[in-house]
Amino acid sequence: MAELEQEDGGIKKSPKKLIIIIVAAIMLVAAGGGITFFLIKGDNGGKDGQADESEAAVHAEKLYFDMSKPIVVDFPKGAAVQHGRITMSMLVEGAETIEVLKKNEPMIRNNLLMLIGAQDPASLNTREGKELLGKAMLDDVTAVVTKMAGKGQVDEIFFTSFVMQ
Repeated sequence: MAELEQEDGGIKKSPKKLIIIIVAAIMLVAAGGGITFFLIKGDNGGKDGQADESEAAVHAEKLYFDMSKPIVVDFPKGAAVQHGRITMSMLVEGAETIEVLKKNEPMIRNNLLMLIGAQDPASLNTREGKELLGKAMLDDVTAVVTKMAGKGQVDEIFFTSFVMQ
């Protein structure tokens, strides 16, 4: 049945047998690809639940917090600049940190007023001076957040307005 005789005496293979061989080869290739896919996808080093929790902590939501009012400072008499007005925003991780900042804004404003007022106005006219002030402000705000809540992360401080006259 697998072989049919032709009129000229040759032997011809059955088309059914050829189709079965092709289908079997396709199934083997598909099964091998499927097994390979699941082995590669399923191999996470045995960190099923632990990996998900740590990834969630790493990818915390980044939000901006704007200080409600500008910070206005008076510089010492005799300086070339008498007054400064700074508005700023902070990049924080998570809504919990924003709540801590809102709750402790009077303390943060006080610390920042003292910090800015102690600066040399001439150094604040340069980019480097502003960057150093921003870093000092970030350290101060982070210290307040850590002291008052024990958690929360302030990543960066951005000056949205920096006027000195």
